[in-house]
Amino acid sequence: MSAQSTIASQPLKQLEKRFRHQVGKAISDYNMIEDGDKIMVCLSGGADSYTMLDILLKLRASAPIHFDIVAVNLDQKQPGFPEHILPDYLQQIGVDYQIVEEDTYAIVKEKIPEGKTTCSLCSRLRRAILYKAAKNLGATKIALGHHRDDMIETLLLNMFFNGKTKTMPAKLVSDNGEHVVIRPLAYCKEKDIKQYAGLKEFPIIPCNLCGSQPNLQRQNIKAMLRDWDKHYPGRAESIFTAMQNIVPSHMADTELFDFKSVDLDSGVINGGDIAFDSEPVVNQTLSNIEQTVNAQQAINIVEIK
Repeated sequence: MSAQSTIASQPLKQLEKRFRHQVGKAISDYNMIEDGDKIMVCLSGGADSYTMLDILLKLRASAPIHFDIVAVNLDQKQPGFPEHILPDYLQQIGVDYQIVEEDTYAIVKEKIPEGKTTCSLCSRLRRAILYKAAKNLGATKIALGHHRDDMIETLLLNMFFNGKTKTMPAKLVSDNGEHVVIRPLAYCKEKDIKQYAGLKEFPIIPCNLCGSQPNLQRQNIKAMLRDWDKHYPGRAESIFTAMQNIVPSHMADTELFDFKSVDLDSGVINGGDIAFDSEPVVNQTLSNIEQTVNAQQAINIVEIK
């Protein structure tokens, strides 16, 4: 291998190492995959799902447990959809797969007026079809390619427009109660995934149905997060850390915490009023940023060595 190609491969190796660590930690933290599992990896043709499949295959090769992987793509019959790309790619890498063909595109176009967003109906139809496919395959887990930024965006969308502090969980039971859904990329950043997909030269398939809708609120949230990342580095990291550090006694949900019974006999709960002081919050945010920078520097040093 030439010196130039070695240098070019370093970012790929760094990203792969980072993803293996992040996905492995998410799997461990949430007990996503167990011995004997059959994982149905939902492959859309986008960078996220390609990356998820790639990293899961790498982890499976070195895992101390046995689990099977089957890739499933839902061909929604969108005009111009290149049907050959995914089968060709999956055959090339030797992965078991199934292509499910359902014309949800025609249903969405029939039911949703022109100019309205199609995501809600499309998602419901897609979920139902994928749940059925998982049942037919005997899959014990359904793996979706949502990443850390998807989770942050969903949190902000729910806060801004639905009045709920709620996001995509890393692991949950499906809404029909029949499947366990996991998100192995829960700790992975979108920009890292896009870079990795480019370096790996995955055959990306764009979504003609919803990806072309410029006025989606999620697109507006994405733009806001990109602006924050540019002008306020570390803010997204702090939000995600906050999602993992909920303090019910210092929120306002009477279902999660018994505020009515709080009196002097209760004592100081979770720091009392000092929890509202700004300095500890700022210090914690700075600490999170420093840890992120130090971790990246450590990864770079290891790779250089």
